[in-house]
Parts: sequence; C-alpha cells; structure tokens
Amino acid sequence: MAKVVIDANVLISSVFGGLPLESINLALSHHVVFYSEDIEKELQGVLRRLEVKLKDNQIHKLQENLSRFLSFCQKVSVTENVAICRDRKDNQYLSLCKQVKADFLITGDKDLLIIPRDILLQNDLPCNIVSPAEFINQVSEADSL
Repeated sequence: MAKVVIDANVLISSVFGGLPLESINLALSHHVVFYSEDIEKELQGVLRRLEVKLKDNQIHKLQENLSRFLSFCQKVSVTENVAICRDRKDNQYLSLCKQVKADFLITGDKDLLIIPRDILLQNDLPCNIVSPAEFINQVSEADSL
C-alpha cells in the first residue's frame, strides 16, 4: 500500500472525469492518501475563485466531491518545510510528502514534475512525482508483478 499526496489541480480536474478522476479513485481504493491544512486552504481558495466562472450547481457539486474526497484521506500537520520548487506555493506538497514519507505525488504541475530526482533525494524526498497517467501506469505495473 503506497502513501500518496494529490495536488489540488488534479482534484479540481477530476470533476471533469478522465485520468485525474481515475488516478484519484485508484489512490483512494488501494492506497493511503494524505493532505494538510495548507492544501485544504488552497482547495477552498480555488473554489472561491471558481465561483465567478461556474454555475451554482457546479460549485455545489465540486464542494461536495472535495468534501467526500477529504473524508477518505488522512489529514497531517506538517512540521518541516521543504523549499526546492521554483513555484514557492508548491513547496507545501513537497513538505507534506517528506512528512508522511510519500511514495507518490500526483500532479499536473510542471513546476513539480520537472524537479530532478537527485534534488529530491538530496532533500530526503524519495517520492515519485508523477502525472495522473504515470501514476496509473506505475501502480498498475506494480500490481501485475
């Protein structure tokens, strides 16, 4: 059972189905998924920004889905900050990964996806930073062995 952290962009994208939703379902059904207070705040901020772009029923559905998602995850207090991402706000994901010793960070964020493996290892972060499709492929391959 892997330890997984999921970026807000994947959670929001999952509302529209496809690989983001498939990766979340796979993570929740076979692995342990973690989030932090900072990530929860980011999700709330994204919802507020989307209120002007989406209809009320779409916002309600999104809020409902995110609440349901968080109810299946473990909330963790992060005590150490990692600062290696060029987009500083994304360091919260790396900090959480380090805190829980995550195996995977699922994201569509290029600022996270481009971090070289050796930089992660130098910062005691052996997690795999992967897209939803890569997560599905890697976990499926591991399950078939």
